[in-house]
Amino acid sequence: MSEPFDLGKKGEELACQHLMSMGYTIHHRNWRFRKYEIDIVATQNNTLVFVEVKTRTPGFISKPEDSMNKGKQRQLIEGAHEYIKQNHWNADSRIDLVKVYIDKQKVNITHIENAVTPKW
Repeated sequence: MSEPFDLGKKGEELACQHLMSMGYTIHHRNWRFRKYEIDIVATQNNTLVFVEVKTRTPGFISKPEDSMNKGKQRQLIEGAHEYIKQNHWNADSRIDLVKVYIDKQKVNITHIENAVTPKW
């Protein structure tokens, strides 16, 4: 396993722990369909939440949100739409970003709700 892969997996695990501590129920991790991948699919109350997790350490030059370009946003929206269609979801949904910053033994998690606003 490569170091960036390990870092990403650690970030996703920390993001799941954070979400569960906030009352979210995790349904899927790394949900995939064709070219789409969603890091975490969860619910909070009656809202379906698609979560993109970006993990960084002090060695990274870019900020996590820098990787949320238009292409990535389009992939998330299309993947979320496919998930909704496949699972016949008829209630609210949104796409969030969880930024995980790991610096030695210190972890900082920032959760941005509605980070991507799809036009369903």
